[in-house]
Amino acid sequence: MNLEQALKDYLRVRRSLGFRLQQQGSALWNFVAFLRAQGASYITTELALRWATQPAKAHPAQWAWRLGRVRRFAIWYSATEPRTEIPPAGLLPHRRRRKPPHIYSDEEIERLLRHTQQLSSRKGLRWCTFTTLFGLLVATGMRVNEALSLDQPDVDFDRGVLHVQRTKFGKSRYVVVHPSTVDALKKYAEARSRLFPAPPTQAFFISERGSRITGGTARYTFAKLCQQLGLRVPAKYHGRGPRLHDLRHRFAVRTLIHWYHTGLDVERELPKLATYLGHVHVNESYWYLASVYELQ
Repeated sequence: MNLEQALKDYLRVRRSLGFRLQQQGSALWNFVAFLRAQGASYITTELALRWATQPAKAHPAQWAWRLGRVRRFAIWYSATEPRTEIPPAGLLPHRRRRKPPHIYSDEEIERLLRHTQQLSSRKGLRWCTFTTLFGLLVATGMRVNEALSLDQPDVDFDRGVLHVQRTKFGKSRYVVVHPSTVDALKKYAEARSRLFPAPPTQAFFISERGSRITGGTARYTFAKLCQQLGLRVPAKYHGRGPRLHDLRHRFAVRTLIHWYHTGLDVERELPKLATYLGHVHVNESYWYLASVYELQ
């Protein structure tokens, strides 16, 4: 089996198991093209290492990530191509350190949402879409892609429940929301329906063209708003500073602090937060305990 067909089969099998493999798939196609350019018909450790350590200015953790993707593919490919060399584990041991989250204050959230309401909007929907989206992330701690993947039937106004079906790890879950959040979602749905009585997509959050909002658009819009508010360094694109994903950190940390202040056993309650946030393992939630001074 040639490399291209092997990679197609590998991605197909893993995606059938629920893995999206968007970045990983793109990286592996780039790796296969690199092998072809080198005149190689199978994977060698030397070529895998040479490809993984590009570009030279990249962070070593990025090199390790790239080699890790190749190693997993090589393990699979070795079953049909005995000449395949599997790069040893730990060959590039670097790991990316988690960036300390920015825990937005109430005042920063208020300024952000107020500023979002002033977004230019030809049809009067853009500002409403992003104000509601950012507000939902503040209120629930959902991942932005989870919120943007919501379809209209996934939002149950009567029960106050969101059905999150397309999650980071392919596991669906239900997210219970506060009545005030339900009211905000209802108002947005009404505004959306006035402009698009029969939208071309079932997406809950849509653009003024009637299409589903992308994660890239949401992050870029958020970054530009934060630059205008002085929360991020001004730049042509996203710049550096607090991220949209930090709204998720804020939700988790404020929940833990609230439990702490009300006298609850935080560690005992932690599995509830892990389930609500859609963490696969509860130890992912333990990271929040170490990231906040009050909880240390």
